[in-house]
Formats: sequence, structure tokens, C-alpha cells
Amino acid sequence: MDPKNREKMLLITVGVVVALWVFDLVVIDPVTQAYKDRQAAIQKLKEQIDHGVSILGNKSAIESKWNTMRTNTLPDNSTLAENRLFSSFLGWEQSAGVTVVRQQPTMSDPPDQDAPYKNEEFHVDMTGSLDQLFNFLYKMESSPLGLKVDSVELTSRDDSGRQLALGLTVSGLILLQQTNSVPQ
Repeated sequence: MDPKNREKMLLITVGVVVALWVFDLVVIDPVTQAYKDRQAAIQKLKEQIDHGVSILGNKSAIESKWNTMRTNTLPDNSTLAENRLFSSFLGWEQSAGVTVVRQQPTMSDPPDQDAPYKNEEFHVDMTGSLDQLFNFLYKMESSPLGLKVDSVELTSRDDSGRQLALGLTVSGLILLQQTNSVPQ
């Protein structure tokens, strides 16, 4: 083979390889990546549609749960909210047989000014036996009142551990007026 023809053939081969590499880099890879991204987006949308259909199928159960939650929140008036917490804690205290040493309500503003809720924090210190404190906590947690336990501190008041002290902080949910309707 003539060296000039061989050089031409090598140059053509290198040119074709470089052209194919550039074509792959500029066309094939972006199109393949766009296709993969599109497939991932389609899959995500299908999952969201399935989730939405599931939610719509459970509409009555969700509305019922929302109405239960909404009706068991604390009133928007801080005095009424404190009164409801005091009376609830008094009932749980009497039925469990614990002794409440101190109760302190504190209204806390939401972190966001546009938040549709606020919290009434309630701290209570009490004493009793392990069974009494357990019964108190069980009655509080099983009540439908919208409370969340923020902190629990349990300490022994005697050497045998029969008399215990419980420091409990809970947050009561207060829904503001614009959220008192069933969401659409």
C-alpha cells in the first residue's frame, strides 16, 4: 500500500473516530440523559398520582380524623385554653391518684406569623408511685385532647424508688379561626 494512501486512510479513520466521539459527546449522551430524566420524572408523577388517588379513596376517613382532631384542640382564647388544660389535668390527677405539686401554663407564639396554629405549653410537676404515674401518663396519652409530650423527667424521691417525681411538659394545639374548617 502506498504510504500516501495509508496516511489518507489513517487520517480518514481518525477523523471518523473523532467525529463519532464528538457526535456521542454532543448528541447521544445528552439525548440519553434527557430520556433517563424524563423517565424518572414520569415515574415520580405516576407515584404522586397513585398517592393522590389513595388519598381521594380515603377522603371520608381523613375528613373524619380531621374533624376529630379539630374538635379536640384547645380553644383560641388563652384563658379558656388554660382552663381546659387545668381541668383535664385535674381529672387525670384524681383518677390516677398522683399529687400535683406545680402547674404552669405558657402561651407560645408560632415561629411563623402566618402559621395557622399556636401552642399552649403546660408544665406540671407531680409525685406518686410508678403505677400512679404510669396511670396518669396513660390517661393523658389516651385522651382525645390535642396534646404532644415535649419532655418527661422522672426522678426518685426516696432511696427505695417507691416515691417518684415526674416533671412533664406538654404542648396543646390551638388552631386559629382560618383552619377550623375541613380542608378542601
